[in-house]
Amino acid sequence: MSPVVEPYADLAERILGRPARLGRTRLVAVDGPSGAGKTVFAGRLAAAFEVATPVVHTDDLLDGWADQFTFWPRLEEWILAPLRSGRSARYRRYDWTRDRFGPDWTAVPPAPVVIVEGVSSARAAIAAELSLAVFVTAPVDLCRDRTLARDGAALASRLAVWRRGERAHFAADRTVERADLVVDGATGSVRDGTAFVRVR
Repeated sequence: MSPVVEPYADLAERILGRPARLGRTRLVAVDGPSGAGKTVFAGRLAAAFEVATPVVHTDDLLDGWADQFTFWPRLEEWILAPLRSGRSARYRRYDWTRDRFGPDWTAVPPAPVVIVEGVSSARAAIAAELSLAVFVTAPVDLCRDRTLARDGAALASRLAVWRRGERAHFAADRTVERADLVVDGATGSVRDGTAFVRVR
């Protein structure tokens, strides 16, 4: 399939046309390797809805570097379970400079659409409750350069371990194969950020 430019507004409309599978909420997962452009994509998609659409970043839920994939029970307890029952969710953000969770809670209302963004957010365990699974992709070298620019060269060894973990997870989980939408995260601004490039 050839790449297609699609407005975020059109994707938002399509999502609203899909059934809610997590209580009354349409849960959208934006997955992909670190540095691929997931955060940008999730933010622009959220802005395309006419009502406030919360974005939960899984990096905020990790209890440090060793919690790359084992954070899921925290996501389930703080976010998914309350939304599933129609209640407001809330979570505490991890402070990566202090190596601990902050004291304040961030509220997540049971909105029509909630976006969860981060590595493994579209894992098979949640597939049945997702209204849409997105995988954002970009060349390996570009992902590496972006993460080093964002996090600093001092974390290069940690990031290398992180990337190996990602590759192993995506292969075992078959995330790309199961995704409803695969997006080119290497592409620069398309139509001033109002559209994205769909690969599949």
